[in-house]
Amino acid sequence: MVNIRNIELVNNPAKFDDPYHFRIKFEAIAPLAEDLDWRLIYVGSATSEEFDQELDNCSVGPIPAGINAFDFQAPAPAHHLLPSIESEEILGVTVIIITASYREKEFVRVGYYVNTYYEEEEWKENPPSTVQWDKLYRNVLVEKPKVTRFQNPWDSAPQTSPFDSASTLGNNGNGADLPSSSGNPEMFSAPLPPPVTKAAAVSGGEDVEMA
Repeated sequence: MVNIRNIELVNNPAKFDDPYHFRIKFEAIAPLAEDLDWRLIYVGSATSEEFDQELDNCSVGPIPAGINAFDFQAPAPAHHLLPSIESEEILGVTVIIITASYREKEFVRVGYYVNTYYEEEEWKENPPSTVQWDKLYRNVLVEKPKVTRFQNPWDSAPQTSPFDSASTLGNNGNGADLPSSSGNPEMFSAPLPPPVTKAAAVSGGEDVEMA
């Protein structure tokens, strides 16, 4: 019923503490009776879900049939919720995940690697022991998404999806052509959080109306 056509990260690369600004385009095969719920999750640790942070969430609707698009902005991860403020824990690669749910059931998630680094040459080899947040940068590898789809009540019959063919998706600047989730087996050594069965409460989230 709903297929993601393109995801663009407007501000990439950016400073670590800058908000995330995604522009998401999707297609609804038919009008939806209820809103779509979206979340952005930051994976703070590859070894424990305890440090996963939901950066923000929003409800999008009403959803007419056809192509729809909206902007999804979320704050950077909270420092005090990260596993450590030591450079060796923060620098390097982690994962962010966009999830979408309908009627409280997740139907798709798109994950991306995020590389966290300093631009100063001397700090690339010998970073300070404590993170210097104002000097820290992030780069989301938008060209290498991992897409996972889940069955939803509207899937009464197999459907052709943009996830099955990268050639059906647009790519503008920081946009991502989304491949099949069974693509590159080397993607994502960090575990992804399990599928949610209930969308997170919209505390701090927002309702987004479609034009």
